[in-house]
Amino acid sequence: MNFRKLVIASAVLLGACAATPDPGPTMTEWRLVIHGGAGVITREGMSPEKEAAYTAALETALEAGAAVLRNGGSALDAVEAAVIPMEDDPLFNSGHGAVFTAAGTHELDASIMDGRARNAGAVAGVTRVRNPIKAARAVMDKSEHVMFAGSGADAFAEAQGLDMVDNSYFDTDRRRQSLERVLEERVRTAADRHGTVGAVAIDQDGNLAAATTTGGMTAKAAGRIGDSPLIGAATYAENGVCAVSATGHGEYFIRVGVAKTICDRVKLAGDGIESAAESALAEVAELGGDGGVIVLDGDGGYAFVFNSEGMYRGVVDASGARTAIYGGE
Repeated sequence: MNFRKLVIASAVLLGACAATPDPGPTMTEWRLVIHGGAGVITREGMSPEKEAAYTAALETALEAGAAVLRNGGSALDAVEAAVIPMEDDPLFNSGHGAVFTAAGTHELDASIMDGRARNAGAVAGVTRVRNPIKAARAVMDKSEHVMFAGSGADAFAEAQGLDMVDNSYFDTDRRRQSLERVLEERVRTAADRHGTVGAVAIDQDGNLAAATTTGGMTAKAAGRIGDSPLIGAATYAENGVCAVSATGHGEYFIRVGVAKTICDRVKLAGDGIESAAESALAEVAELGGDGGVIVLDGDGGYAFVFNSEGMYRGVVDASGARTAIYGGE
């Protein structure tokens, strides 16, 4: 969809003279883009019931963020609102559906970034915060820091009055079965490495924001931190340039600095967002990794780019919402 600006202008003709008043500030077309993880996602491996469940979950997340933007809210509030339903949905590897560590517990990561002044907040390895994205937002808004980790992050979130839960809240039978399989076979599939969720948005004032949240990698070592809470790796936003949220094999995304690399290519090399994203993911592939990204540019143009077989994804704007799951859609 082409970006459009809505401009109000008028002219008053007085005899032979024409006067054109200042049209006032322009308004940008708002847009929200989300992902629910990338990996080996094929039609053959998906039942109609499961496909319908994922589609409904994506639509719920899109509407949560769209409700903010539709009413003139900020891109920052929209990306947070969009990922909260995915953190609460056991279908996704974030929040309630988070994977298990090798020790049989859960350690969750999240980050958020405001493109206006490049403010950011993140948490890593939280174990008791119901919605890690809310903790990341609190770090940005209510502290002088960018990231808290481990017990310190949990304590900070609790001090801010966020909902706290027992670690068992994140347990699901599906994720426990995945843990048992990985521990027995000592092999991770792509599905065991991926599952991050995220959102990027542009609001009516042209502000960009990005958010990413995850339970990490199945059977990960205690204390392992992936790309999701790292600004510049999985999350980045800068007004007038781009907003990015990434999902994939985190170690490779960290090494490439995927999110910042994409925005730098747009800002410094003049690349379009799709080309910039393809280049960054090509670097990931050269190192042995895979995954995907969602990207918005400063004009509201968007791209879904992934080098895996599928990615749960969706976009919503004033014209409506669209979702997709498989490659080629």
